[in-house]
Amino acid sequence: MIILGIDPGVARVGYGALEFKGERILASAHGCIQTKKGEAQCNRLLSIRDDVRGLIKKYKPAAVAVEKLFFAKNAKTASAVGEARGVILLAAAEAGLPVLEITPLQVKQAVTGYGAAGKQQVQEMVRRYLQLKTTPRPDDAADALAIAISGMRYLRLRSWIT
Repeated sequence: MIILGIDPGVARVGYGALEFKGERILASAHGCIQTKKGEAQCNRLLSIRDDVRGLIKKYKPAAVAVEKLFFAKNAKTASAVGEARGVILLAAAEAGLPVLEITPLQVKQAVTGYGAAGKQQVQEMVRRYLQLKTTPRPDDAADALAIAISGMRYLRLRSWIT
């Protein structure tokens, strides 16, 4: 079973695919979708949707875990990221996949056991949890893997995964 974790953004969308093989969890892939700076927002959103569709087609996940928005300091940024989340959710819905919406607090708790953990703590725990030699880069990709781990833990609690 594969879970696709997604860290939404407009300039960069982090993604991480985790595969479950018995008791082992493997990081099948991780990286970032990047959009062109200066391009119209509608074109950036179209690119994100198309690329997420491509990830879904390539990795064939059983579920998609997407981070919920949790900031309101800059309304313009929050709105743009919300639009990106929307096209990501649309791509998952079009593929008929269940979507797990996970808050940053839930990600930190699932990965580190501590809801106020810092970004570096989360990334180090992702590295250890997935038995990687180095921390995944860029940060958005590491965050997406953390989101996928959180999604996996949620599904295990709900007995989707044994």
